[in-house]
Amino acid sequence: MEMQSSAPSTSKKKQDHRTWVEISRAALLHNLSVVGRMAPHAAIIAVLKANAYGHGMEEVARTMRNEVASFAVASLQEALRIRKVVKEKPIMLLSPALPSEYQEIAGHGFIPTLSSYQEACSFSAQAPVGAPIHLKINTGMGRLGLWYEEAEEELKKIRELPLHLESISTHLPSADDDPNYTHRQIELFQKIVTSLRSLVPSAKVHFLNSAGLLRFSTATYDSVRLGLMLYGISPLPALQKYFIPALTWKSRVALLQRLPKGSTISYGRTYTAPRNIRAAILPVGYADGYPRQLSGQGAFVLIEGKQAPLLGRVTMDQIIVDVTDIEQVHLGSQAVLLGKQGSKEIGARELAARAGTIAWHLFTGITERVQRCYHDLLECSVEQETWKNKCLSNESFQ
Repeated sequence: MEMQSSAPSTSKKKQDHRTWVEISRAALLHNLSVVGRMAPHAAIIAVLKANAYGHGMEEVARTMRNEVASFAVASLQEALRIRKVVKEKPIMLLSPALPSEYQEIAGHGFIPTLSSYQEACSFSAQAPVGAPIHLKINTGMGRLGLWYEEAEEELKKIRELPLHLESISTHLPSADDDPNYTHRQIELFQKIVTSLRSLVPSAKVHFLNSAGLLRFSTATYDSVRLGLMLYGISPLPALQKYFIPALTWKSRVALLQRLPKGSTISYGRTYTAPRNIRAAILPVGYADGYPRQLSGQGAFVLIEGKQAPLLGRVTMDQIIVDVTDIEQVHLGSQAVLLGKQGSKEIGARELAARAGTIAWHLFTGITERVQRCYHDLLECSVEQETWKNKCLSNESFQ
């Protein structure tokens, strides 16, 4: 497999990575194609915040640039990173900007998310005439946005400012686990949009996130604002079959140890060997983003296509796994922490659940110490291959 590293080595001699992630550009494009079939008339806003959910912001932006209408990030600093590699796409800031950032945001043409008339006035004072803005409406998330009952009156004032209202949105907090509440929220927002569009007919409208699109694909407006599903993880497990995870996380065996029955392992001595054990030490730990909360939760890695259980606590730089029953293991053997090896797979949702968290948290926690490597291979299941080849236009996702 030919790999392109996100950071070239400064050494003339090729060095093995201690821990790294392999990211398939082909999988990213596949997932975009699925979205294109689900929402053929909606523009795609690709959410690249948090280093593209740990996948590497710059390379993901390069890969998606011709398939999406715009990008969305959390902060000015993230927007500047994308602008260095993609010059032509609009970039929206999803989190509130600091007043000290307004001038630079406006100077680059980035689109801030605003939640009040006062915030719009402050931004307008430092922005050129016609600077784009994005207005958020609070219909139930309780975080950003104009309260929906006040939206129309506030918008009447905002439209008098010398700004260009590029888009209006709301956010769905429970599209993955509370469809009834989400349905009521969508109906509320649709009523609001009807009145707001009479005031600003040129403003684009978007509110469907990944889970929202999967459950309510018939409710799309001008755009869909997507994160997790672009990286190949469906927030709805039943629809995972259509998506291909883009990221595989690997390490390698750095040391092999023989531990006699009764040996205690790792900090706190929480694990006692019930038999003579052959243990492999992998140079990856919670400083790399491998969750410490996996300690004692039945987690495992894949080595030589077999499960190697995690022993004891995850430490800062290393984990210890049981390879007693895996005869082929040797120094340098690859271990998969997340993803496929042979016929076995460790899914992001499964691993996150063992750690008591969510896939979003798992991906965004992978630290800069973990090398990002990119390739163009695509590994599909039978169902994914069927979707990729046939592009079933009448497929139901409800």
